[in-house]
Amino acid sequence: MGRVINPDSNGKQRNQLLRTIAEVLRRLGQKPEMDDEGKDMVALLVFSLREIDQGIEESAQAWEKRDYWMKADELRQRWSWAGRMADQLQAVVFRDAWAELPPLMIKLFPYVSDINVSKMTRKEDLWMGAYTRLIREKPPAN
Repeated sequence: MGRVINPDSNGKQRNQLLRTIAEVLRRLGQKPEMDDEGKDMVALLVFSLREIDQGIEESAQAWEKRDYWMKADELRQRWSWAGRMADQLQAVVFRDAWAELPPLMIKLFPYVSDINVSKMTRKEDLWMGAYTRLIREKPPAN
């Protein structure tokens, strides 16, 4: 029996998500002020980073099943920034603290700086409604 290859591997999905993040960061950087579309874009960044973080955990667990503990730990450490950035961006959205966004974008940019965005391939409908979806997750105020 031959080896089974998953064409939608975590690595491939991670690369696609990083490309999405790179394009959204470029578009956000061109906005003179935060508008509804910008809020949707930031929410999409949160969802993309969460998905990367989840994929890393799935990959690490697969390595652990094969007793590659050090490889799993190294993978988690190398990608730990994704979950932290998702949490920080989510906090900005939940607190409506948009003035805190530019420094976070600057912190995020080095992780996607090697992605060449010569043509925008992501369409606006990708982030439309993302802000509303994220706000629904906000815990109620006590």
